[in-house]
Amino acid sequence: MPLRFTLRQLEYFVAVGEAGSIAKAAEQVNVSPPSISASIAQLEEEFGIQLFVRKHSHGLSLTAGGRVFLKQAQRLLGDADALHDIAADISEKVRGPLAVGCLLTFAQIVLPELRRKFEDAFPEVRVRQFERHQGQLLEMLQRGEIDVALTYDLELSQDLTFEPLMQLPAYAMLPAGHRLALQKGITPEELVEEPMVLLDLPFSREYFLSAFQNRGLRPNIAERTGDIALMRSMVANGFGYGIANMRPLNTMSPDGKPLVFVPLESDLKPLTMGVAMPNAEHRTQTVQAFLEHCRRFVIEQGVFGTERVVK
Repeated sequence: MPLRFTLRQLEYFVAVGEAGSIAKAAEQVNVSPPSISASIAQLEEEFGIQLFVRKHSHGLSLTAGGRVFLKQAQRLLGDADALHDIAADISEKVRGPLAVGCLLTFAQIVLPELRRKFEDAFPEVRVRQFERHQGQLLEMLQRGEIDVALTYDLELSQDLTFEPLMQLPAYAMLPAGHRLALQKGITPEELVEEPMVLLDLPFSREYFLSAFQNRGLRPNIAERTGDIALMRSMVANGFGYGIANMRPLNTMSPDGKPLVFVPLESDLKPLTMGVAMPNAEHRTQTVQAFLEHCRRFVIEQGVFGTERVVK
């Protein structure tokens, strides 16, 4: 007897299995929680297995059978996406799914407008976005969970390709009125005694601290946060200075206070922002179109002010 299930039901099941919650999965796939619950119930009835253990206070947990089923469902959905890629290449159309990762530190500045313009230009592409820190993005690329990642050239492995877009030098971020705010440049020596609000994310953390360590200095870390927006607000409210490789076009903090960005004069090399993707002999039409869109976007939109675009 033929099995009666759909790829859409598998997509909902995988979303719940990865999120651990029907509510979170519903947000990701943009459908109602009852529709997801019904799809999972239909799968369980069709295959005669229990996929989840339902816990009222802790969401859902996969059963042992559910974990095996999840791996196969992910593989099947990946094969289905590959069919879209093949069809797009044959027809020379840009369409199908595209999973895009973006570094947390600049996702809010770059991703919404870049994605909006891409989807307007290519309405047959279904974009899913993921905001993660650098280590998570690299893992997701290697596991095939995302197709491309907008990120920095930090700790990239040999099995990844990196297409550079622009260079981003380091800036000291200061509250308006700080004694160093009017300088044209600031050295680590001038900052070393000042309280620092460190952007505490994997790879980024080590990069920022190396500006001091390379000169035998030890910064005065007063606060740590993994949220770039919170770091800007803490700096604006006088908790210390920050270091970042971006100078937003709007230099106000999220809570509406002015910030000043002064170039950091150090041995710290500018970071290169670009598009990372798995090595492949052939890029799909959709991935190639997204890459070309990113190149146009950073030139036309003036992202991060006036930093130099990589040729």
